[in-house]
Amino acid sequence: MRWLITGAAGMLGRELSARLQAAGAEVVALTRADLDLLDEPAVRRTVAACAPDVVANCAAWTAVDDAETAEEAALAINGRAVAVLAEICAARGIPLVQPSTDYVFPGTATAPYPEDAPTAPLNAYGRTKLAGERAVLAAGAGYVVRTAWLYGAHGPSFVRTMVRLSRERETLTVVDDQRGQPTWTGDLAERIIALVDSGAPFGVHHATNSGETTWYGLAREVFALLGEDPDRVRPTTSENFPRPAARPAYSVLAQDPARAPGLPPMRHWRKALHAAWPELIAAWS
Repeated sequence: MRWLITGAAGMLGRELSARLQAAGAEVVALTRADLDLLDEPAVRRTVAACAPDVVANCAAWTAVDDAETAEEAALAINGRAVAVLAEICAARGIPLVQPSTDYVFPGTATAPYPEDAPTAPLNAYGRTKLAGERAVLAAGAGYVVRTAWLYGAHGPSFVRTMVRLSRERETLTVVDDQRGQPTWTGDLAERIIALVDSGAPFGVHHATNSGETTWYGLAREVFALLGEDPDRVRPTTSENFPRPAARPAYSVLAQDPARAPGLPPMRHWRKALHAAWPELIAAWS
């Protein structure tokens, strides 16, 4: 199969490209410099020229706080550009994989959100990603893959920040009232490939590592893996760390196995972090 990957310089784009190439797939990996998704004629020419079997759109506006004051710019890439790509893929019969986010939910639940739970984003970033989701679903173009709390060897992440701060500060305070699912890009990339290969029906699919924790719990695990004292990490509340964009207090995603028969739940977030650790440390050293 030939995969066209946009946003190939990003954390997920790089991981997905590497995993596909290792599996022997043909990959056309395009960075923003190669293809500006806001240039509709260029997008149409590129898809026609590449003639891919699958398109994975890993390009996105991911600066959550910045989107609060630049929602139109975020919407252009997370919403309108996705709508164009979805229309092109639907017309050509090419499955589109569109990563999305747990931030499409309000965070008021007390149990994991199923794929069909009502959406109600708290912030501009979530609204723009939801616009992209709706465009893909309206076009019947492919898979909306919601994930959460991503980290990987490439690009910024909370895990990478904790590694850096462990060297710079004696103690850290980290919020303990936001619950979610840390997810390794390596596992997410493998799930995306398996989802496409499975021939599962188009629609919304949740793809996160299993279990749940808080940012505080994740920070303590990072310190333990570093051989540092986890008690150097102190808990606090979101109220003490005001941000421009509101965050959902609870954004754990449920995974309905009936949506992708044969694909078991992704492994526990702690097991994934331990498996990823040698690669992460090697990349960040």
